Amino acid sequence: MEKSSSPKIIVFCCYQSAYEAADMAGTMRLSLPENLNIIRVPCTGKVDMIHILKAFELGAEGVMVLACHEENCKFLTGNLRARKRVEYLKGILEEIGLKKERLEIYNLAPNMGPKFAEITSSMAENLKKLSSTDK
Repeated sequence: MEKSSSPKIIVFCCYQSAYEAADMAGTMRLSLPENLNIIRVPCTGKVDMIHILKAFELGAEGVMVLACHEENCKFLTGNLRARKRVEYLKGILEEIGLKKERLEIYNLAPNMGPKFAEITSSMAENLKKLSSTDK
């Protein structure tokens, strides 16, 4: 089997917003990265730091947390908790030798399918550049 040149990206998507945006991107047949693995979560506030670290341990080259917009979280502050966790983890990644750019968080509304395609494709391109500089 031939190894794909597309980096493996794990995406934790809020069911109420970013997952709907991902669905819209698919329905619109927008171009998405080849090795994109979407994990639907009830709220990004439920994505614990261990989940993100485990994704890297299992071979992800990048992890994205896609939350609803601030002030629009169905669980009130889940997206704010997710942002704090991601920012904290970026520091941890640097300490263990991974570039903090391998982890990103974005806020998306359900009707932002094109933006979903744009940010995931951008992440894939950035990961390719990071991988070439890591060697």
